[in-house]
Amino acid sequence: MTEPIPPLLGTLETALYADDLEAATAFWQGVIGLQAFQTVPGRHVFFRVTDSPRPQVLLVFRAEATARPAAPDARLPVPPHGARGPGHFCLAAAPETLDVWREHLVASGIVIEADFRWPNGARSIYFRDPAGNSIELADPAIWT
Repeated sequence: MTEPIPPLLGTLETALYADDLEAATAFWQGVIGLQAFQTVPGRHVFFRVTDSPRPQVLLVFRAEATARPAAPDARLPVPPHGARGPGHFCLAAAPETLDVWREHLVASGIVIEADFRWPNGARSIYFRDPAGNSIELADPAIWT
């Protein structure tokens, strides 16, 4: 007999890839307001999205630096990973803040690629980070 699949708690971390980590830091910290809490120059910068109800983080890596296997004696033997080309990351935002977000993004020089309502009435705003990743701010109701 098969055991039931254990439950998950949610998404803990999401990774995007960027060649220019300084530009990524300026964007995610200066425009989006996330706080960087760990940086290894030339390899990665990690941002705290929220701590409540559980920690959620955005990891921004240089794919070239993470594509190599860890050294045999590495303290943290994280397997190699990486991606090429633009990824996608969606942040949940309260629907009543989306107009303010749009104004803030435009004032920050960010080009809005799309701003629309889904068939259920929930709204999404799409734009790009400096690495070309597709970033979305959305009313969480897009999935209800």
